[in-house]
Amino acid sequence: MLTLDELMGNFPRQGVVEWIGIRQGRNQPMVQPDAIELDPAAGIVGDRYGGRSGRRQVTLIQWEHLVALASLTGRESVAPELLRRNIVVRGINLLALKDRRFHLGTALLEYTGLCHPCSRMEAVLGPGGYNAMRGHGGITARVVEAGRLSRGDGLRVLPGH
Repeated sequence: MLTLDELMGNFPRQGVVEWIGIRQGRNQPMVQPDAIELDPAAGIVGDRYGGRSGRRQVTLIQWEHLVALASLTGRESVAPELLRRNIVVRGINLLALKDRRFHLGTALLEYTGLCHPCSRMEAVLGPGGYNAMRGHGGITARVVEAGRLSRGDGLRVLPGH
């Protein structure tokens, strides 16, 4: 029988980066580059929040949650840029990354917390959008080691805590 630590360290597969988005300025639309540079001092190079150290350098959301959000808001689909997260990953439960480090492309990141919805979700998703996002907002992370990330790259969890 596996211990709880062993169970929490088992992932059925690695995640895959489906979408990348950055904001170059306040109230500007998301830009969708094919690749980005991640840096411990800057977070995402070129993002409006770049240059800030701390716990919210990178925001990630699960592709599968876009489907859930569409269902909860009565939409056919929800475009990633509406949610203003930086990276959309398919195939891995991001909440299971709590207290863990993971490779994203060639960079090393560390889970730092949940990415809660903001009041803007009410405007972009319609009435009730804020509540639809609760529990589906994704996670925040900080960059531990610099690297490059491209669409199609993997998210691989490091063993241990």
